[in-house]
Amino acid sequence: MNILFIGDIFGSGGKRVLAEMLKGIRAEYAIDVCVANGENCSGGRGITKNLITKLRRFGVNVVTSGNHIWDNKDGVEAFATEPFLLRPLNYPAGNPGCGSCMYTLEDGRTIGVINLQGRVFMYPIECPLKTGLVEINKLRERTDIVLVDFHAEATSEKLAAAWYFNGKITALMGTHTHVQTADERILDQGTAYITDAGMTGAHDSVIGMKREGVIRKFLYETPVRFEPSEDGLMFNGVVVTADDATGKATAIQRIIRKFETSGGTTNGEPD
Repeated sequence: MNILFIGDIFGSGGKRVLAEMLKGIRAEYAIDVCVANGENCSGGRGITKNLITKLRRFGVNVVTSGNHIWDNKDGVEAFATEPFLLRPLNYPAGNPGCGSCMYTLEDGRTIGVINLQGRVFMYPIECPLKTGLVEINKLRERTDIVLVDFHAEATSEKLAAAWYFNGKITALMGTHTHVQTADERILDQGTAYITDAGMTGAHDSVIGMKREGVIRKFLYETPVRFEPSEDGLMFNGVVVTADDATGKATAIQRIIRKFETSGGTTNGEPD
């Protein structure tokens, strides 16, 4: 199974990139299933029902998220009707939404997807390692292929999770920092890993926002309204190939590409 994982889709620029490029990338790498982090789709904060529909049309099968998923009420309400929209599993019980799903391909093959959020420099929610392992064991009763989106600040926490889950999952894809790392590898028991899959959006920015506002914030430490940028659009993602029989990863490859337009009309409309 060829799995495409797309780094955080940021704002209208990120959606424009997917509208123009995702179909071609799926064909080029013979992608069977596409998982993408969509927590920054709506102006950098959260997602909406309409945007979920757009992502599906572009070619995304499962949408993961992180701490910003709660920023948009419309997106939170979408949990009730969107089984393939995930929020971090380790938020306390009682919150809306699910933190994992099972996706079935047209040929009958299946993949389990789990969304976890780190705690280092973030919110003190439930332990992602303990919570994740319980869910991994449940999904492994139904499928051999399991992918984890680990949304976290600290490299150490992502690496610790990867080693803890090593051999039990197909891949752990780090998200949240918006900067693609060059440490992709397959661990000794067959788990593919990367610290951060990066960001699909504006790279001539400060992790998605216009440079001027962020620089002003650092200079003067007074309130500034950050605005999403569309400068230097790029696609960031990772392709993982999994053995269907064992669930182990056999290959991992980063993708980082400048935005290329076909010249036609896109569906990446403003939020």
